[in-house]
Amino acid sequence: MKTLKSFLISACAAAAMVATPAAFAAEGPANLDKVPAQKLTDKAAMQNGAKVFLSYCAGCHGISAMRYSRLADIGMTEEQIKAVLPPGAKAGDYIRTSLNRNDAKGWFGAAPPDLSLTARSRSSGAGTGADWVYTFLRTYHEDPSRPTGWNNKTFVGVGMPHVLWEAQKTKPPAEFDSMVGDLAAFLNYVAEPAQFSRKTIGMVVMVFLAIFFVLAWRLNKAYWRHIK
Repeated sequence: MKTLKSFLISACAAAAMVATPAAFAAEGPANLDKVPAQKLTDKAAMQNGAKVFLSYCAGCHGISAMRYSRLADIGMTEEQIKAVLPPGAKAGDYIRTSLNRNDAKGWFGAAPPDLSLTARSRSSGAGTGADWVYTFLRTYHEDPSRPTGWNNKTFVGVGMPHVLWEAQKTKPPAEFDSMVGDLAAFLNYVAEPAQFSRKTIGMVVMVFLAIFFVLAWRLNKAYWRHIK
């Protein structure tokens, strides 16, 4: 069984291997599994996804466009946010990896990529970026020919090992899929934090325009009523 230290080092090394634009250009499958739609608007799912990210991913990957304090937008309380803060971090800090980028470049040749926009950059005709994340993390398989011992059906030849391998091994399939769906939902939120407020504002604007149209129509009718 791999030690935590060796596993994290191999994970970071592998992530660096896929950090180049050429690697991100690798073709994906024609079809992607869909993230359960309810998770994309379920704040409880996104909260769990945030905890999964901070537990399994933040050692090598950051989401530097997001502050810890913004976790309140998905319903996390001040106490819950404090509970996930790394030692010495403040709620107003950006969520960055604990891995030093300069060290990573020296060790691996490139730093593991930031995942702030992954759920947007992976959108394609095959599905949304969240669908890609959901499918990608569920299609790992062992491959002794690969340096890390892992390969992926969604991203064939990927350098990153299966960071959730232990969870997949110990959890029932439905529970593991739900966990990955929560992580995909969280990264979907991170990619566009304003998406929920934007939709609300859009609905308010449409209601306002409808009311304004009725008032303008009645005013126009009243104005021309006495003009022949």
